[in-house]
Amino acid sequence: MKPTPRHSVVDKVAQFIMKHHLLASDKRYLVALSGGADSVSLLLILKELGFSVEAIHCNFNLRGDESLRDEQFCVDLCHQHHVILHRIHFDTLQYSSLHGVSIEMAARQLRYNYFSLLCRDIHADGVCVAHHQDDSIETVLMNLIKGTGLHGLTGIHYKKILTNHGDCRVLRPLLCLTRNEIEDYLKDQNQCYVTDSSNLSDNVMRNKIRLRVIPLLKQLNPSVGESIARTAIHLQEVAKVFDSAMVTSVSECTVPVSSFGCAATAVCLERLLLQPSPESTLFAILHPLGFSSFQVEQIFHSLIGQSNHVGKVFCSSGYNLLVDREQMIIEPNGIPPVYLTIPETGIYVVNESCRVRLDVEEVEATMGEKSAKISRDRHLATLDANMLRFPLTLRTVHDGDRFHPFGMCHVDNDSQRPPKLISDYMTDKKFSLFQKRHQLVVADATGAILWLVGERTDHRYRVRPSTQRILSIGWESSAS
Repeated sequence: MKPTPRHSVVDKVAQFIMKHHLLASDKRYLVALSGGADSVSLLLILKELGFSVEAIHCNFNLRGDESLRDEQFCVDLCHQHHVILHRIHFDTLQYSSLHGVSIEMAARQLRYNYFSLLCRDIHADGVCVAHHQDDSIETVLMNLIKGTGLHGLTGIHYKKILTNHGDCRVLRPLLCLTRNEIEDYLKDQNQCYVTDSSNLSDNVMRNKIRLRVIPLLKQLNPSVGESIARTAIHLQEVAKVFDSAMVTSVSECTVPVSSFGCAATAVCLERLLLQPSPESTLFAILHPLGFSSFQVEQIFHSLIGQSNHVGKVFCSSGYNLLVDREQMIIEPNGIPPVYLTIPETGIYVVNESCRVRLDVEEVEATMGEKSAKISRDRHLATLDANMLRFPLTLRTVHDGDRFHPFGMCHVDNDSQRPPKLISDYMTDKKFSLFQKRHQLVVADATGAILWLVGERTDHRYRVRPSTQRILSIGWESSAS
């Protein structure tokens, strides 16, 4: 007896999987099963192709009895085909309210967070979802309507790693099929499915495109779906070339920097403006950090009249960007101020990349005179140990902090030496706003500033010919 030939749709999916190396026969996969035509066909096709699959159904409790109906359908379907089914219920409305996100975004975050955890727990290699060619076409049109860059016109990709969801691998084996092919396959298999009533309403953009725009476009070109799909595939290849060029451009413009252990990125404006597409390069730098397209456009145009925008700060949800004189500085927001009590000499860890070392040395008498070594290293301060009082404090500069900068006045009488606002000193030295925020000082128990770290010590605590004990304070940084 001859074996029943495989359906042409199954062969088409098999070829697609092989072409893109999507699935492996020795791996286990989850199939996101809603009960709709797309996910039902995905489960049956992968099972027929011999892949090891388990189904997963999420009940978001958004459609009352219809949600329960869909869940029961998935239970029955998996029982019929001897497929393990994982189920979970979410309070999507409460999650949306608590996190201040839309219902659609809440469902997405809940779904993929669970997918990631389940993949890890059962050692699955990825989650297969049932997006098809028509979904990709709708995505292209949605992005085009909203305004998009190159990547928005590439449609849905057959493989994606969600780094913000535990590196969950999302696989889409049905992107080679149209909605009509899927429905024809299920009809030939005599397999029923459920219909989500929300997909029949045209009150959201995707549904309007599916129910109104695409039928209208088909009046102009009956094969418009295939045309858009081919264009999206071509643009995916173009995007690979573009992305490779952007990696080179970004590396030529950016360099990691650190201010007292606060990691940041500097963008050289001269190099940025020499790139073939400066604005695209800036977008490639900033968009992954949460800056919107509108913000990137604002920032780029601010560079044209740069002298009027020096010191301007732009913010995303996680980063701050400062337009400086010859560069832009990007750093994470919410960096806490430094406050470290130093009760005695020794080594003190400030953060994972910085520490301070304090030593006291007796000054030796040489030929009847005192011999004292004064440091010329900006990261090493030498002070008269007998002039100051422990405990010392290493902290971020405060408003109103003053000191007597060493070497900036020739008056011998310390009492006549006028104190200088540290904020004025930093302005005179053309510190950027971010440098001012992170600048550190060392103060003694009386609150007197001993050292503007990395800059100058206070003249009153200088090493003199009469100094008997020298306190050395060294700033050590892996980024120095």
